Amino acid sequence: MPPTPAERRSAGPGPLVRHCGPLPLLAVSLLAVPASFAVTTWVAGAAGLAAQLLCLPLVVDRWRALPRRLLPGAVGALSVGWSAWLLGEPGQGEPLLAALTAALRLAVLVLPGAVLLAWLDPAEAGDHLAQRLRVPGRLVVAVVAALGLLSALADAWEQLAASRRARGLGPGPGPLSRGRWLASTAFGLLVDAVRRAGRVSTAMDARGAVPGGPPRTWALPAPWRRADAVCLLVGAAVLAVPLVVAA
Repeated sequence: MPPTPAERRSAGPGPLVRHCGPLPLLAVSLLAVPASFAVTTWVAGAAGLAAQLLCLPLVVDRWRALPRRLLPGAVGALSVGWSAWLLGEPGQGEPLLAALTAALRLAVLVLPGAVLLAWLDPAEAGDHLAQRLRVPGRLVVAVVAALGLLSALADAWEQLAASRRARGLGPGPGPLSRGRWLASTAFGLLVDAVRRAGRVSTAMDARGAVPGGPPRTWALPAPWRRADAVCLLVGAAVLAVPLVVAA
């Protein structure tokens, strides 16, 4: 039997998180939601974000790819802070501090998922959800299929962009032309995603992923290792920093 994704990941070089399974990665990413609610001041947000940044060497494998993963979250945090600063009411305190708090709250929410979910294998996550958490098989198959399609969007974007350039529909030098090209390519990606979803739905029905279908079996084991417990405890402690500072 070929090595499982967990065995391949653990055998290769990389940070300590490579030894963890998918469940603690998902749990820590979800724990970022209540942690963001605890960011009521900019001090709590700065402390929480600093604690997360200090843990990056434990979870980041390719530092060159990190800016691309963090770019959407950074743009979202800056836009939220900008909006809070523009729309802030004078009677609610210093507008700049309120905008900074809003931006830090979103950063605390987004950063764990952006770095941890890069280690998530869809098929492995399905095995663990079904065997460890007893999630219904139909829902597990749907989640695995959705994660697989999500990971394929980047490849689909590159293929669409290359095909449009080959037909002479590449972006022009000006920002307006680039904006139109991005909008048209994004529309093509949306159409491709809808078609992929239809094909996956038909394939799932053909393979028995329907209500009342046969019971499913799972080929690979889903063990809970010591590294999983350590990851969950460390992640919960880091995400509790805003709550401790705000208390």
